[in-house]
Amino acid sequence: MPTPAPFILVQSAGNALVKELRRLAHDSTAYRKAGRVWVEGDHLCSAALARGRKPALAVFSESYWPRVGVEYTQAAMKNIVIADALWAAITALESPAHMGFVLDLPGDARLVPDAPTVVLDRLQDAGNVGSILRSAAAFGFTQIAAIKGTAALWSPKVLRAGMGAHFGLRLVEALDETALAEQLQVPLLATSSHQGDHLHRAKLPWPCGWVLGHEGQGVSPTLEGRAAQRIRITQPGGEESLNVAAAAAICLHASTAARAGASAGPASGCESAAPP
Repeated sequence: MPTPAPFILVQSAGNALVKELRRLAHDSTAYRKAGRVWVEGDHLCSAALARGRKPALAVFSESYWPRVGVEYTQAAMKNIVIADALWAAITALESPAHMGFVLDLPGDARLVPDAPTVVLDRLQDAGNVGSILRSAAAFGFTQIAAIKGTAALWSPKVLRAGMGAHFGLRLVEALDETALAEQLQVPLLATSSHQGDHLHRAKLPWPCGWVLGHEGQGVSPTLEGRAAQRIRITQPGGEESLNVAAAAAICLHASTAARAGASAGPASGCESAAPP
């Protein structure tokens, strides 16, 4: 029989860890002061482990603890088991997941100058931000640069919407436009609903930085002025504009497709044969 994993049982509502977990689960910016983040649920926890992230703490509800798999009980230096009544006060989920990790935030918050990047210009909706992070990770972009005023990248709502994408990305937030211009060296592509090159005709550079603007105001004039290209998406249906997360998925996929096409080169056998 395998040796049961050691754990610390917490049954007091006044416990300092319980209070911290409650703040991290419900306060969108508490992670900034704490220097660590609460990741709740099997999907996010397994995504963190798959990307090599080692949790500082693994936390479980008391009723769930006997059923926890070894991949989780051996993931952290400490296992914390919390009484079910206390867990209900911690979780921010409608259907509690009964487990979570406490992860230390990455220490280096500087931009990589030549990384394929998505720039978030004051996006407000946490669901949009999380969805964009998922698209960025899926389509080969490795860095997120969030301008001041953007929804907190490690907030619980953005984490849930990101579905694990956070752990495959370099996240740099609270940037101002000047710092972005000084640190990021890839050409910027500013999205627009009414002007610029049509996406399906544009020659897209790689690596690049896609700039996605505020849901109502769009990309700021300053960032738009610094962009190498303005890009718009053809909309024959006549809608005024696309949701920013939908537009992001289309644009990022176009970059990936253009990159794949460029690396493949001309298809063999397609050249015209010279007459004998």
